[in-house]
Amino acid sequence: MKTFKLLLSVGLVTVGLASVVYAQGGMRGSGNYNPATETTVTGTVDSVNSLPASGRGGGGLHLVLAAPTGPIEVEVGPASFVSSKSVTFTKGDALTVIGSKVRRADHEVVIAREIRKGNQVLTLRNGDGLPLWSGRGGRS
Repeated sequence: MKTFKLLLSVGLVTVGLASVVYAQGGMRGSGNYNPATETTVTGTVDSVNSLPASGRGGGGLHLVLAAPTGPIEVEVGPASFVSSKSVTFTKGDALTVIGSKVRRADHEVVIAREIRKGNQVLTLRNGDGLPLWSGRGGRS
């Protein structure tokens, strides 16, 4: 009986913690996208950065755009998802990014929903900000 109560307690704590993480937008793939802070930015690619994954997976793709207002960091998404769409980014590419402006530690970033490069359009998230690579955002 003691083992059952202990397992029940651990299960309830786990569910409670998962609920808090989900409510704060911290589930894998959510990235804290907020449609209310959606903005459009334009600029040229200054750098392309692949960041290692914190767990499984191939890591994320980040861009830094040179814009008239200063550098803009753009969180794109999993590098494997971007490459599966046959889109590449190189220094000097002119881009228009639609995304959510959010605060990360001590700076602002734009979490990309859509990136336009010439006549190419890379859609990363649906209108609610759910990522297309996770299966929760629908199919591209």
